[in-house]
This record gives sequence, C-alpha cells and structure tokens, in this order.
Amino acid sequence: MAIDDRSPDDRLALRLEWATIGWNLGEVVITVTLGVLARSIALVAFGMDSLIEVFASGVVVWHVTGRVSAERTIRAHRLIGVAFIALAAGLVVSGGRRLVTGELAADSPLGIAYVALAALAMFGLAAWKKRLAERSGSTPLAAEAAITFLDGVLASSILLALVLTAWKGWWWVDPAAALLVAAFALREGVENLRFDE
Repeated sequence: MAIDDRSPDDRLALRLEWATIGWNLGEVVITVTLGVLARSIALVAFGMDSLIEVFASGVVVWHVTGRVSAERTIRAHRLIGVAFIALAAGLVVSGGRRLVTGELAADSPLGIAYVALAALAMFGLAAWKKRLAERSGSTPLAAEAAITFLDGVLASSILLALVLTAWKGWWWVDPAAALLVAAFALREGVENLRFDE
C-alpha cells in the first residue's frame, strides 16, 4: 500500500511515530552523555528507556504500514508488551542498584533542563496519540501511547529526583520513583501480552 493510499489517521499516526523515534534517538545520546558526565544512573537509565520507546514506535510503524489483520494486531500488542516488561526490568535493576548502593549523583543543571523538556514533549505526544487511537480504533497505537505517557511520567520522576537530590540530597527519591514506574510498566506489559481481539 502506498503512503498516499493510507487514511489521514494512518498518515498522522506514522508522522507521530517517526517524530517519537527521532526524538528518542536524540534523547539516547543526550541523556546518556549527561548521565555519564554527572554520574547519574537516572539519566543513563532514562536514555536507555528511550531505546525501548523507539522499539515500541517501530512496532506501530510496522503495524500501520502492513495489511492490518487480527493476527498482526495481536502480534503488535505482544511486541509492545515485551517492550513494557523490558522497561520494567531495566527500571527495577537500575532503581534497585541505587537503593542498595545509596550512590549520589552530581548536580546536572543541563540534565534537569533537558528532562523537563522531555517530559513536556512525551506528555504532548502521548495525548495526541491517544486521541488519534480512540478516533481510528487502533489498539496498538493506544498501547504505544501508554508507553509514551509512562516515558513522560518517568521523565517527571527523574526531574523531581534530580531537583530533590541537588537541593536536599535525597538520593533515594530517584530509585523509589523508578520502582513505582516499573510497577505500572509491568502491569501494562502483562495486559498487552494477554491481548486477544
């Protein structure tokens, strides 16, 4: 199917997913670099989480650009479920390690500014994708919108953790927030793995 033959909703979904992929690939480079410079596991983990978002967006691109069928939709949900579970596992490992070591990251004003911008971008993209998914009836897009929303929640929790760590020295806020987001990601992952039209 040529791109011109797609519905306006499908074309918009593809543009949103390609925008998400582009943003997240840049985010990997920026947040991992800032995280290494500040010795911040939170920033590095956030960058690695962006790779999972790239994968989930790629699944939606694959779903939209192919011939939609019940089998393809179920496969898309299962792949997105795997992405949620990978996100949860990564957050548990990084958050658990931080709780055990009590490692305090250095201040990162650039990290704080970037994560604030990332949170706004992810919440905006998630809301747009969710509305489009409801209008078009695309359940894989709705599931991926949930990952984008969780990415915004994760960015917000990392922002709060970076601010509180810099301001109050509360090192435990970051890993605690990561573990909370992991619980939500695990729930979403299980729901997507069990999806059956």
